[in-house]
Amino acid sequence: MWDKIVKLVLNPRFLLLVFVLAAIGASVQNVLLGLHPYIPPKPGTFPNDIMNTPEQMNLFIGKYLTEYNNYKIFKHSWFHLLNGTNLYGLYPDEHWDFYKYSPTFALLMSSMSYFPDMLGLSIWNILNAITVFFAIRTLPFKDKTQAMLMWLTAMELLTCLQNNQSNGLMCGLVIAAYGCMEKGKPMLATLWLALSVYIKVYGAIGFCLFLFYPQYRIKFALWGTIWMVLFAILPLVVTSPSTLVWQYLNWAALMKADAAAATGLSVAGWLHTWFGLDNVKSAVSIGGLLLFLAQFVRVDLYRNEVYKILMVASMLLWVVIFNHKAESPTFVIAVAGAGIWYYARPKATWRLVTILVVFIFTSLSTTDIFPPPVRKALIYPYTIKAVPCILAWCVVLLEILFLKREARIPSERHAPTVVL
Repeated sequence: MWDKIVKLVLNPRFLLLVFVLAAIGASVQNVLLGLHPYIPPKPGTFPNDIMNTPEQMNLFIGKYLTEYNNYKIFKHSWFHLLNGTNLYGLYPDEHWDFYKYSPTFALLMSSMSYFPDMLGLSIWNILNAITVFFAIRTLPFKDKTQAMLMWLTAMELLTCLQNNQSNGLMCGLVIAAYGCMEKGKPMLATLWLALSVYIKVYGAIGFCLFLFYPQYRIKFALWGTIWMVLFAILPLVVTSPSTLVWQYLNWAALMKADAAAATGLSVAGWLHTWFGLDNVKSAVSIGGLLLFLAQFVRVDLYRNEVYKILMVASMLLWVVIFNHKAESPTFVIAVAGAGIWYYARPKATWRLVTILVVFIFTSLSTTDIFPPPVRKALIYPYTIKAVPCILAWCVVLLEILFLKREARIPSERHAPTVVL
C-alpha cells in the first residue's frame, strides 16, 4: 500500500494535476474572499516604499481592494496600453500599487484581460504553475528526482500563486532556457530568456548561458537579438512609436525610484535587520556581482554538465538574494535553485541539512507551522526567510569554485535523456 502511495506521489502526471489544482484553488479562494476596505499601513511598516507617502495613501482612502490585487494590475495594464495612458501611474479605482512590468507584458496580458476575473486569474496561475512543472521536466534528472524537486518547490509555488505573482514564470523560463540549450535549441532558449526579461528585467542573467555552448554562440547571439528587438517593438501593434518611447521612459523612472527605496528579503535586508548596517546596497550589489562573476573563471569546466547546472542553480539563487525588491512570493525561484544544486550533487549529510534548513526556514517560515508570535517577533523582523538561501548560495559558489573536472551528476539521479 505504502509503495503505491509513493509511486503515485512521485508520478509526473499526478504532480501536474496537483500543480493545476493548486493554481485553480488559489484563484477561486482569492476571488471568493471578495473586497475589503483599504487600511493604511502603520507608520514605519514600509519606511522606504514609494507607495508609503501621505500623498499616495490618501488616494486610496475609502477604496475597496481585492485579494488578487497583482492580477488586477496586470489585467488593467492592457487597457492602459491600448488607451495610451501612463502604464506606470496610480489608478486607485482599479488597484493598489504601481504596474512595474514592461509595455510588452501589458500587451501579452490582453489574451486574458477580457475574461471574468475568476477565469482569467485561474488561467494566469495555471500558466505560472505549469511553466515550473515543464521546466523541471527538462532537467537531466530521473523522473523520481524531478518529482522530489517539484515537491520541494511546491510550497513556495503556492505562495506565488496565492499572491498572483509572475515568479513561477520567471523561474520556469530560466530553467527551460537551460534545458533547451542542452538539447541544442538556441532559438527556443533565447525566446524564453527574452520573454523573461520583458516580464522582469533580472531574467537577463540567463543570457550568461551562451558562454557554455560555444557551438551555438552565433545562433544564440543572433536569436537573442531578434527576440529582444521584436519584444521591444511588439506593442507598436496597438500604440504609436512616440507613446511607446514615453512608456519606456516612464518605466525606467519608476524602476529607478523603486530600486532606490527598498532592501527587501535580500542580503542588504539581512545586513540591516541583523547588524543595523544601512546604506550598504551599493556595496552589496558590487560585491554580489563580483562574486557572481568569479564563478566564470572555471573556463575548464564550461562543458561539464555539473558545472552548467550548478551555474543555473546559482543564477536562480543570486537573482533573489541580491534583489532589493525580493519578497516572499519571489522565493520560488531561489528554492528551485537550491533544489537543483542539491539533486545535482552526491548525497552527503551536510547537503541534506542545508536543503532541510532551506525548506524549513524559507518555505515553511511564513506558514502556520511557525506560530504568529514567532513570525511577528523573529521571522518577519529579521528576514529569516532569506537567510537559508543566502547560505545555500554561498555553498553553491564554493562548490563551483572548487568543482573537480571529473564531477558528474549522481547516477541514481541522472537521466541520460531529457524528456518533456
